Amino acid sequence: MMEYSDLITRLPLADLPFSGADGYMLRSERGLAVFFHFKEETALPPHSHGAQWGTVLAGEIELTIGGVTRTYRPGESYSIRPGEVHSGHIPAGVRLLDVFEEKDRFQERLRK
Repeated sequence: MMEYSDLITRLPLADLPFSGADGYMLRSERGLAVFFHFKEETALPPHSHGAQWGTVLAGEIELTIGGVTRTYRPGESYSIRPGEVHSGHIPAGVRLLDVFEEKDRFQERLRK
């Protein structure tokens, strides 16, 4: 199974609005990149926000973007337009890289 290097896991943790995942954040003035590791199966309810681009690094996910449902596998990417409603089903073990146009999409979570 793919593991993130210390370079990634030393990044600040994202304070996510759902449980069962860690997100390691790399923030700039132009956006936010988050390396996600889903430790538990997660259902993301329909929601929207600014533009988002992502790619599957390990595992596979099912996303519904603008009413169209598709499965994404390693190496495949997805784009979500600003304000576009999307939802998803993400099994345990999945790793994703998502880039958000909103640099403050997530705040930092304190490490335990």
